Amino acid sequence: MKYRKFGKLDWRPSALGFGAMRLPTIGGDSSKIDEPLAIAMIRYAIDHGVNYVDTAYGYHRGNSEVLVGKALRDGYRERVRLATKMPVWMVNSHADMDRCLSEQLSKLQTDHVDFYLLHGLNRERWSKVRSLNVFDWVEKAKANGRIRHLGFSFHDDFEIFKEIIDSYGGWTFCQIQYNYMDADYQAGTKGLRYAASKGLGVVIMEPIGGGMLAIRPPPAIEAIWNEAKVKRMPPEWALQWVWNQPEISLALSGMSTMQQVVENVESAGRSGPGTLTEEDLRLISRVREKYHEYGFVGCTGCGYCQPCPEGVIIPEIFAFYNEYYMKGRDNAVVTRYREKVPPENRVSRCAKCGMCETLCPQQLPIRDLLSKAAGTLERTG
Repeated sequence: MKYRKFGKLDWRPSALGFGAMRLPTIGGDSSKIDEPLAIAMIRYAIDHGVNYVDTAYGYHRGNSEVLVGKALRDGYRERVRLATKMPVWMVNSHADMDRCLSEQLSKLQTDHVDFYLLHGLNRERWSKVRSLNVFDWVEKAKANGRIRHLGFSFHDDFEIFKEIIDSYGGWTFCQIQYNYMDADYQAGTKGLRYAASKGLGVVIMEPIGGGMLAIRPPPAIEAIWNEAKVKRMPPEWALQWVWNQPEISLALSGMSTMQQVVENVESAGRSGPGTLTEEDLRLISRVREKYHEYGFVGCTGCGYCQPCPEGVIIPEIFAFYNEYYMKGRDNAVVTRYREKVPPENRVSRCAKCGMCETLCPQQLPIRDLLSKAAGTLERTG
């Protein structure tokens, strides 16, 4: 395992962090985690050098923190720094913040959280937490030892990102969405470099685009990858692009299988700033351009838009839609969509109410994208 800088903190994180958002589940129900497998995966990662584990109040419908707490028994808690997040949309007072944190500590079976994040800040949520004097609460939580360091995860534009960083001197780190398809999206490269210049650790989420950059690419993109002198699988290209940048402290991966854990741990061992050549970076730029031609949709499958009041399974539909284009407009994907998605969960059920768009941390124009997906996945004739 390789280790990196974490802002001004005198601690070196593993290049790979374990994100507990996409743990293996039973029967496709996100609330039903396959506990033996998930625990084995987390412990394998730690045994092989991973020292950062990230979860959140709402992951796996509230059960991720419980699972992580179980995984960190038997001495594993002392070997990692643990991160979880305040569900800022649920709190309206300091009493609510205390109640949430107490519940999280109980689930995690620990007396403190090393890295506590204000979850999913955007313009609206930033205004809310400031009005609640959240930093007064934070200082008390630090003083009584329940949290050690404060950060925030972020989904909005660069100007809000900069405002958040500049408004409080107690940030230790931030967490942003970043991959080679999202270099100019939300905080982007500009935000990454600004945060690092202010001495913050920078944690990366969605380095593989919610798994979409791991799918076997269409022939035109595969041909570009095949030009590389050093051969890599698609997920490793995505991770190495992130790790190539010295400002980044670590990349979180939400892993769902043991094979993904093993492969990502091995990939992290090959990582480092400046690892990619100029030729490699040019190849990645060409891949990015080609994916945009194919119609890449930036849904990460987080599930925040669910449940839809009409029953539309939005993340799954976008996964099919992305796969269709990333496999070179493969009609087999359309066939599989019709076989796997019941009529009551399809795009055609969408009433265009817009509720999903108010919940989407990516701020995607979901209704428009669903209309496009309908034209591809539910076309007739």
